[in-house]
Amino acid sequence: MKIVHFYSNGTTRFGVKIESGVVDIRAALEAFPRQGVPASLEALWAGGRAAQDALEGYIKSVGVGASSSPWLRDEDKLDFAPCVPDPGKIICIGLNYRRHAAESGMATPATPVLFSKFPNALAAHKEAVPLYPNAEQYDYEAELVIVIGRRARFVSEADALNYVFGYCNGNDLSARDLQMRTTQWLLGKSPDKFMPIGPYLVSSDQAGDAGSLSIRCWLNGELRQNSNTNDMVFTVEQLVSYISQYMTLEPGDLISTGTPQGVILGMKEKNWMKPGDRVEIEVEGLGKLFNPMV
Repeated sequence: MKIVHFYSNGTTRFGVKIESGVVDIRAALEAFPRQGVPASLEALWAGGRAAQDALEGYIKSVGVGASSSPWLRDEDKLDFAPCVPDPGKIICIGLNYRRHAAESGMATPATPVLFSKFPNALAAHKEAVPLYPNAEQYDYEAELVIVIGRRARFVSEADALNYVFGYCNGNDLSARDLQMRTTQWLLGKSPDKFMPIGPYLVSSDQAGDAGSLSIRCWLNGELRQNSNTNDMVFTVEQLVSYISQYMTLEPGDLISTGTPQGVILGMKEKNWMKPGDRVEIEVEGLGKLFNPMV
């Protein structure tokens, strides 16, 4: 299942992508009510597997012959919202790809390197990201983002995937001059709209093996990052288990799992991003995330 959030008449709408477009769930339920079908992401998580099954079954029924239905939206005309609109925590992992650590001139970490972003950093698919003149060294970072679906505390690696609802593309944008100003990376990581995610939140059962997905980034059409999640130092299972030993993970929390080699920071000639640049991120099976820099 591919979940989409989008703006319409000043509200954020909950949708599911099908072949012919995006089903606006609330609009569909108004036309064809059915008990037990979640009308929001929060209701979906609260209802667990039964709610997911109910939504999937409902989508199949209303999606039949839906090409002209009023609850079906044209994806190309959507004003996308972040695919997870209101995460409680945005946890990021640094230096989690072996070849990225090498290009950065840093040692491969022995334990996960954690830092945070805040909700002000969220941005949606196609949303413009402002690059302000108070920094210069703007960089992209293609990332696989874990979306937690169940409360997780002290979970084992063997059980960790049972707490993951799904995954999305993420771009952990960085202002390197601000990031490296002190030993704390926060300032360079959490400017406004510096965490685009989307376009879809893809459920785990459709996302495939998170430990073996291609991950790519293009800057102005030029392929800059081209790797696979099998180069990660710490796997999805290890990250979810590790973090849950120290803080409770809640449904909707995001874990951005690190970026592969190919960032501007690792290049000999560092031509930093500037207004007018266009960045595309694609993790296999999760669609393609696009953002213009302005």
